[in-house]
Amino acid sequence: MPKKSTVFFCSECGFESAKWLGQCPGCKSWNTFVEEPVRETQKVPGAVRKPGAGRRTASSLGEISLEDRDRLPSGMAELDRVLGGGIVQGSLVLVGGDPGIGKSTILLQVCRSLAERGTKVLYISGEESLKQIKMRAVRLGAFAGDVRMAAETNLADIRELIEAEKPEVVVVDSIQTLYREDVSGAPGSVSQVRECANVLLQVAKTEGIAVFLVGHVTKEGTVAGPRVLEHMVDTVLYFEGDRSQTYRLIRAVKNRFGATNEVGVFEMTAAGLAEVTNPSDYLVTGRPEDASGSALSCVMEGTRPMLMEVQALVCRTAFGLPRRTAVGIDLNRVNLLTAVLEKRGGLSLASYDVYVSITGGMRISDPSMDLAVLLALVSGYFDIPLSGKNIAFGEAGLAGEIRGVSNVNARVKEAVRLGYTQAVIPRASMHNVEKEYRPYCIPVSTVREAIRLLPGGNPREGAREG
Repeated sequence: MPKKSTVFFCSECGFESAKWLGQCPGCKSWNTFVEEPVRETQKVPGAVRKPGAGRRTASSLGEISLEDRDRLPSGMAELDRVLGGGIVQGSLVLVGGDPGIGKSTILLQVCRSLAERGTKVLYISGEESLKQIKMRAVRLGAFAGDVRMAAETNLADIRELIEAEKPEVVVVDSIQTLYREDVSGAPGSVSQVRECANVLLQVAKTEGIAVFLVGHVTKEGTVAGPRVLEHMVDTVLYFEGDRSQTYRLIRAVKNRFGATNEVGVFEMTAAGLAEVTNPSDYLVTGRPEDASGSALSCVMEGTRPMLMEVQALVCRTAFGLPRRTAVGIDLNRVNLLTAVLEKRGGLSLASYDVYVSITGGMRISDPSMDLAVLLALVSGYFDIPLSGKNIAFGEAGLAGEIRGVSNVNARVKEAVRLGYTQAVIPRASMHNVEKEYRPYCIPVSTVREAIRLLPGGNPREGAREG
């Protein structure tokens, strides 16, 4: 009996090796190699292309035309915003997220909207039967258009089905359930996911079909399978949010047709996902009045300014080592800002526990949130509430300086639109603010200068110990 040959793949980048390696030479990740059997392929006689046969030609940039119909509106303005203006024909879009967060629901809603406008749609499910899909469709409401459905996992049959139906949009739920008969390994393995995605990529580009792939995520929050999958597709969308909350966020972490890091906000209802057209309003709804440790900021998610509330709780520790906890923001960033307050702001936080949270279930990486976090920490430390009509944004440096940020005018404009009267901004960014919005701005250069803006001038006077 011939010995089965195996090969090792890196689950992060797809690097192939004949033996197991502790560190991948391609992406430098540790302990990412998995072993999978491979099948020897036989060379077909005469399969080598002859010189000059099937010669291809190149096109000049001026000969390539763009038309409005190259993008299809999905029927959901928030999703179109994340995609960069609509669904691009011939694109391959990967949608990832936690189980039960709404990936299949929103794609079924998109299929319904497209079919109502006469677009040919094919929905392929590898996880659910047609009756299960019908039950979800009934919950979403009536389907006026014709959405073609199929429950299939064999990639060869799926390709034949696409060639027979000739749809304009295809949804595959999910890529981890597909398999090719000529590729060894179980469905969801590195080799199967990579090869199946490669075939669907060829179908999308050669036939001009927009293909949506649903991807499962690992416990680390990344799409299961080889990391090369995210490099192959044109757009990667991630669902964010807690399943126990009603709001969902779709973030574009990669987009060849639009801005990256763009965010769409949805609300989960009994009839599916509903769009939230004014996310700033809902993110600050329910903010406590006259409560210390609460500050507002305006961050940029892609091209959209969004108001966020940051809350900080500073209390004396009961242990020898104070706790530092962060929700929605990087813990290392919170530790850095705490150190800046100690060294540059004159606050002694060594005997205090610090808890920082971004409300609304969002995770923020924008450094412009630093100034709001600092003011929330100072407000919580001295137990002095900040003004409810103020916002603050700016990046804090290790020397205690407040550095300038981008899109200052858009941030201030969003705050004024929602009724806020003052914006604490970096002095370095003041020249970018339009004249009509300058009366709303309070420029600061250092952390100490920002602390002096607290009610009462000097917060140390009359402060209550936490």
